[in-house]
Amino acid sequence: MRKIQFSPHDWTSSTKTRRRPPLPLQLDLDPPAAGPLRRGDASLHERVREALRQAILAGRLPPGGRLPSSRTLAGDLGCARGTILLAIEQLVAEGYLITRPGSGTRVADTLPDDLLVPRGAAGRSAPSPAAPVLSRRGASLAATRGEAGDAPIPDAFALGRPALDAFPRETWARLLQAEWRAGPPAHRHPLGDPRLRRALAAYLSAGRGVACSEEAVIVTASIRQSLRLLAELLLEPGEAAYLEEPGFPGLAHALRAAGLRTVPVPCDAAGFSIARARSIDPGARLAVVTPAQGHPLGATMSLENRLALLAWAEAKDGWIVEDDYDGEYRYAGRPLAPLHALDRAGRVLYVGSVSKVLLPALQMSYLVLPEALVEPVRRALTGSGGFASILGQGALARFIAEGHFAAHLRRTRRLYGQRQAALVASARDHLGDVLEVPPRDGGMHLVARPVPGSDFDDRRAVEACACAGIATTALSPHFTQGLRTEQGLLLGYACVPERAVAPAMRRMADALRHRG
Repeated sequence: MRKIQFSPHDWTSSTKTRRRPPLPLQLDLDPPAAGPLRRGDASLHERVREALRQAILAGRLPPGGRLPSSRTLAGDLGCARGTILLAIEQLVAEGYLITRPGSGTRVADTLPDDLLVPRGAAGRSAPSPAAPVLSRRGASLAATRGEAGDAPIPDAFALGRPALDAFPRETWARLLQAEWRAGPPAHRHPLGDPRLRRALAAYLSAGRGVACSEEAVIVTASIRQSLRLLAELLLEPGEAAYLEEPGFPGLAHALRAAGLRTVPVPCDAAGFSIARARSIDPGARLAVVTPAQGHPLGATMSLENRLALLAWAEAKDGWIVEDDYDGEYRYAGRPLAPLHALDRAGRVLYVGSVSKVLLPALQMSYLVLPEALVEPVRRALTGSGGFASILGQGALARFIAEGHFAAHLRRTRRLYGQRQAALVASARDHLGDVLEVPPRDGGMHLVARPVPGSDFDDRRAVEACACAGIATTALSPHFTQGLRTEQGLLLGYACVPERAVAPAMRRMADALRHRG
């Protein structure tokens, strides 16, 4: 098949800008046997005309798009200019192209084929593609991974978003520039940039009480990637894993994608209880917990429950994944020591996120492993290609090593405490008859509960708020279907400046009252 590539120039209306960089376009001058032309019967100008027509109908030459000059086309296609002119003249006569003095040749805004579509049709008739046939696991993944939608998320009161207005952009830009001037790393290490692993180990040891070496720190793209990797390495398909109830649905999705069976364990004010978990299913060998602040209700695991969980893991030859998703943020006293600090048997796998603290676009998390697991994880990552993006790792290493990360944490701890107080006060003023929003000692969101006796549906409330441009998260989906369910809204406050809290709360109150 003979394919010729040319670049249509997209001229702008501005006299200062001569042209944008051209985009390549493939033209097939060998018509298919079943098409309107056959190569043996068609002249070259007819084949050029048909190739251009097909490019127009396929949208590769958009309405209003300008074609290159006939000389450029002739040079790109390796034919005489007269051949191109004949093809263009025929397309102009048929209504696919228009020519204007000083404007060149452009694709018509309305094509002849559009006029043949019956009135009321949505577009050109085309055969409908066959529906994809998914496996049961694929159907489950497709049903659970599109919940966020494609619409942009408003700042108030989006869950899990840090204060982008407090991010030190100038410092970050300087560090990125320094990294690019130094050139990219010579090797892409599957476990992450050694400089970043060294910086994270130093921060975790000093700032979070997670004593570890740089060899034990693995850089990943997300906590979900870390969890799925660990589940595939440590457990057989079909084995059970304990999860907190209520909990973050994404963790259950990651475990099920790895072939595990999830066992939700109801939690109380003392957090996750291994005794309660074993009474439900004694066969599990993995527990995924959030000891510092259970998601989404914020319960802190008691010392008694922590010690019992560690004893179970050692006796059962089991594993504990500690998700310290926002353990840095405590507003009353010092941040709580992680479960990892109490582990003496090497059974706790510690995971955390940089993206949630600094910038979601970084898409960077970390995993702290026992020494015996470092090499198996390295081999698994090398074989799967599941590397975290190397872009930004060097700059983040500098950001931590130079003290900017610690300074940002101190600054945002104060800031988030102020923003939480503003949210509590504004909710009391504007929504006191609908929702109760008590303060918390830490975290980046609050739980809004319906006042006693009200008929409140949190899913409908989320829809009503979305219509007003307010992002809220329903509490009920964090409970496993069939177990107890509680109603409420999760309100993220970290990303909302204090001056914007009251206006957003007023819009939210109006939306909820309007929808009843």
